[in-house]
Amino acid sequence: MTTRTRIARLRTLGLTGLATTGAAAAALTLMPANAQAAELTQVHTSTAVTASSGGTGSANNLDGWIKQSLQIMKAKGIPGSYEGLKRNIMRESGGNPSAQNNWDVNAQKGTPSKGLLQVIDPTFNAYHVAGTARSVTDPVANITAAANYAAHRYGSIDNVNSAY
Repeated sequence: MTTRTRIARLRTLGLTGLATTGAAAAALTLMPANAQAAELTQVHTSTAVTASSGGTGSANNLDGWIKQSLQIMKAKGIPGSYEGLKRNIMRESGGNPSAQNNWDVNAQKGTPSKGLLQVIDPTFNAYHVAGTARSVTDPVANITAAANYAAHRYGSIDNVNSAY
């Protein structure tokens, strides 16, 4: 799939998500879809990461980060699946660990959403998982903290299908 096709699909999914997501939920931690689409147009092909089902989970790419996070989540009793994590990551950041939302209400208040799962600093600090980096933009720390938050709020990241 080309980058252009992927961006078009994300824009379509994003518009659908905006229609079904309340403003309060969108403002909570994640980037609204129109800002996300704008962010994705700036992402170079080299930063768009494609996951595969193989590997050991230690690769420095989206597949590896998800698998590392899943290992930590399992050890800490945090529910979630590869599919649920990847689905939410692709919606929120397109797989770009450096993504930052500078447009939503959180950003306007000085707390932009950051990283693969677009977490704001207070949420990251509250749901940080020991054994991961203390940086909200560290891919494994971002995924694991967001999954921990989703587990406490929704039961699992697998139950999140729009901005949370």
